[in-house]
Amino acid sequence: MKDLFDDHGSDDLATVLEAWERVLHRISNDIPAAWFSRFLRPLKPTGIDSGEITIAAPGRFVLDWVKERFSDRIEQYLTDEMGRPVSVALVAVPRAKPEEAVATVRPVSLAPTGVESFAPNPKYTFESFVEGQSNRMAVAGARNAALNPGLAFNPLFIYGPSGLGKTHLLHAVAHAIRESRPKATVMYVSAQQFAQDYVDAIQNKRMEAFRRQLRGIEVWLLDDIQFISGKDKTQEELFHIYNSLYMVGRQIVITADRSPRDLNMIDERLSSRFEAGLVADVQMPDFETRCAILRKKAEQLAVSVPAEAADYLAEHVPGNIRILEGALTRLVATGSISHRAIDVAMAEDLVEKYYRRSLERPSTQAIIEVVSRHYKIPVHEIKGSSRNKPIVEARHVAVYLIREVLGSSWKHIGSQLGDRDHTSIMHAHKKVAQEMQDNRDKLSTVQMLGRSVDPHFGNQAN
Repeated sequence: MKDLFDDHGSDDLATVLEAWERVLHRISNDIPAAWFSRFLRPLKPTGIDSGEITIAAPGRFVLDWVKERFSDRIEQYLTDEMGRPVSVALVAVPRAKPEEAVATVRPVSLAPTGVESFAPNPKYTFESFVEGQSNRMAVAGARNAALNPGLAFNPLFIYGPSGLGKTHLLHAVAHAIRESRPKATVMYVSAQQFAQDYVDAIQNKRMEAFRRQLRGIEVWLLDDIQFISGKDKTQEELFHIYNSLYMVGRQIVITADRSPRDLNMIDERLSSRFEAGLVADVQMPDFETRCAILRKKAEQLAVSVPAEAADYLAEHVPGNIRILEGALTRLVATGSISHRAIDVAMAEDLVEKYYRRSLERPSTQAIIEVVSRHYKIPVHEIKGSSRNKPIVEARHVAVYLIREVLGSSWKHIGSQLGDRDHTSIMHAHKKVAQEMQDNRDKLSTVQMLGRSVDPHFGNQAN
């Protein structure tokens, strides 16, 4: 059997940086904004070696603060996001002196090392992507965009929860285009990186170079567009660049955690353009697809996993594909470390030890009762027709929590809250989501209620 850790060196820093952005987003939901900006945002992954990720902190004070409060959580979240066990080494680096900071301001870049040198992750190809009923439209759209860039499906907008393969598809498109058109200028960038590059361009008075470089690309792969929510100036710049690329037939592929019309605090001009091409969702995979994903992962690890053990994980490990693959990696590691053959009993032990708590899902009624107790409003009034402001607020929060915790359909939620129309349920969810962005007290209240019914509430990377 191939050693589980033989191929860890193949992970490059770009993969770690992508995972790190998702980790930061999860942590940002859990702590005050001032703490996040002061202590977590300045942390920077600087390398990975044999499964150990080095993260640099600006100075000893920040290092000690993070080590004391967040080192275990950072390691846990990175393990989830990387899809396998990793360790973290936090190190302190001296803060740059003012004159050094001026001298080391990085030039505007459109990708981690520039457009021309962008290399898609070798693991993220169409061949390694497991297609199923839950993602068929998105895969078809991505293949078509790679085969005929700028033609039928432009833009291609892929949306769905974190960890279901959206970034994988972006890199697969890049691979396919590079194979058929080696000289094509393909650019992948996260929306968060785009926003940072835009700010850097303004600060360094390089806006013209920034625009010229972007408008010269042939394929634009823009990941996690929801991260520019509320950034009006960034959206304005993205709008003009989008138009300039679209008008000359450049292929644009965008991902987000929700559909264009459900994006909060995104300019309507942008969201309407996102809907002009193909909008395709990726959903949680069904049992058969989860089994196929585990078989593919076992092939990549070059290990033999009995079908019964893989099926047990597919059925009992909750969460997205990344978590599912991480469970298989943990199972293989357990067998390797203990020198035991993998079997279904080992899979059962692993689920009981690491995932049983996550399987305990609250009912819709339990969530409504939690909201009822907090707002001191009877359940029958929350489900009733009253338009009294406190009752409406409680009802809206119940809608938001049911959707986010259970993933219930709009129609089902409406049926549980007085047979309300699905459009009013969608409006309630969107209203609470926006209030959480605008009001720190509302954010804290909803997160507190969410965690009272689901300990992992707010830990998903959106």
